[in-house]
Amino acid sequence: MTKTANIEELQEIARQLRVDCLKMLHKAKSGHTGGPLGIMDIITVLYFSAMNHDPKNPRWEDRDRFILANGHCCPAIYVALSKAGYFPKEELDHLRQIGSPLQGHPKLKVEWGIEMSTGSLGQGMSIGNGISFAARLDKRDFWMYSMHSDGEAQEGMLWEAALTAGHHKLEKRICFMDFNGIQIDGFNKDIKDVSPLEDKFLAFRWAVKTIDGHNIAEILDSIDWAKKTPGKPKMIIAKTILGKGVSIFENLPKYHGVAPSDEELKIALKELGEA
Repeated sequence: MTKTANIEELQEIARQLRVDCLKMLHKAKSGHTGGPLGIMDIITVLYFSAMNHDPKNPRWEDRDRFILANGHCCPAIYVALSKAGYFPKEELDHLRQIGSPLQGHPKLKVEWGIEMSTGSLGQGMSIGNGISFAARLDKRDFWMYSMHSDGEAQEGMLWEAALTAGHHKLEKRICFMDFNGIQIDGFNKDIKDVSPLEDKFLAFRWAVKTIDGHNIAEILDSIDWAKKTPGKPKMIIAKTILGKGVSIFENLPKYHGVAPSDEELKIALKELGEA
């Protein structure tokens, strides 16, 4: 698989992945639309620029790992893994079908690039820590990436794990927080406000950076910053827009967990340049 740091190339990949994601969700008539569209720029940078991984050798011991803690956003990684070459694109047609590895939340299948079964919010941080501890014991030098959501930051388990990572100086941990301000029942600020996240992670001995989660250059720079910051785990707080790229979905809690209708797909594909 060829990696690139070209911003225009990565933007085009992200656009293509949004199209594939919406078509997959529409065919399944089920799944989450808003979150996957919102994290797609970060997922694109990770899989097609930043991470060391090999679709032809998915169990390579020194590969970088990625855990999607907010597992309901898995359509984003499914389309990325397919494009990267882990499995045929035709498999996307089986999203959420009985017997398919591509379930509504990630199901462990390393051969397809899925490193962990996730979905119960809060667990991904602990699992990533465990992998980082194992790498340290085995003297492995890979990076442990994970994606979390601001709604997930309401979970106590996340903060127990954050305290552990800070205390043990898990410097090979790079985490992204998908900060779109929305959870399944509405806006975070109206349900349980998690701000200020920067101050919380700093207090837990993390290095923290806040970025525009749709700016490819900022995403690339933040990963470079993280790799050059020693002695601490890193939290990159990415300000994103739920449903990014399609105006009828953007910033609307309704689209947290519904698939696009026929008419919505038509509008979305046109806005994404696929009409």
